[in-house]
Amino acid sequence: MITEPTFAIPLFAVLYWIVLAATMIVAAVLAALSWHRSGRAFVYGAGGALALALLLAATPTAGIDAGFFMHALISVLALATAVLGGGPAAAHVLALASNGNIKDGDNGGILRDGEEVLRGGTTIGLLERLAVAGTLLAGFPEGIAVIVAVKGVGRFSELADSATRERFIIGSLVSFIWACAATGVALLARG
Repeated sequence: MITEPTFAIPLFAVLYWIVLAATMIVAAVLAALSWHRSGRAFVYGAGGALALALLLAATPTAGIDAGFFMHALISVLALATAVLGGGPAAAHVLALASNGNIKDGDNGGILRDGEEVLRGGTTIGLLERLAVAGTLLAGFPEGIAVIVAVKGVGRFSELADSATRERFIIGSLVSFIWACAATGVALLARG
């Protein structure tokens, strides 16, 4: 009878964690690069790397733990990917949804009838994704309800017309989904 060498399982584990970390590094770097105006390809690349990382993280590892350092690295990379990638992804989806009919303002908002509404959207989006990822990593998913409530109450007076409401909802959902997907990699990797 032929038996497997004793180094096969640890070697598999080492390769698995290296590939997962490398995939998250690629996702984080592409997410950062997607902030350029010509970043559409980077958004798609970051999304593809993130999807691959989710698949890898969901792969059973037969209880082989990587230890604190690797879990911390994956968590930091997931946090970076969550915060950096969600803005360009939301902007891309919003551009697709509006067919180019809505123009961006100088202060992170949108121009409606010559007036900029939803100002500070870029900064709010960064903070919201940081908060979403942070609450999930901390094991407090209920915190997402607080984030949604604060964001909705804070923007309520600016949501007078349907186009602005639609943009707010689409951008928020894409941003939240991206942050949850990136954080999901770290949570799945923890086992």
